[in-house]
Amino acid sequence: MTIDQKTVAKIAHLARLKIPAEEQMHVAGELSKILEWVAQLDEVNVDGIDPLASVNDTSLRTRPDIVTDGDKVEDILANAPAKTADFFTVPKVIE
Repeated sequence: MTIDQKTVAKIAHLARLKIPAEEQMHVAGELSKILEWVAQLDEVNVDGIDPLASVNDTSLRTRPDIVTDGDKVEDILANAPAKTADFFTVPKVIE
């Protein structure tokens, strides 16, 4: 498939690109080469090949999903500027 200068101008307009007229023939040639390469991909026999999400056949390591209470109250409140019992103390805000 070959792309002409008129098609390049239309693509440039749709993509909101400014391609000067003197460069449009060069871009047309490059786009034609790209489409020829894509056409070559159509010739590849892919029967029986599963689609891939990634070329790496690995999975992420997981940890057990165990609910804990954290038990870090003292560590968390150690950085608090003010605290009362096991809670942060903040200034009262009234509008």
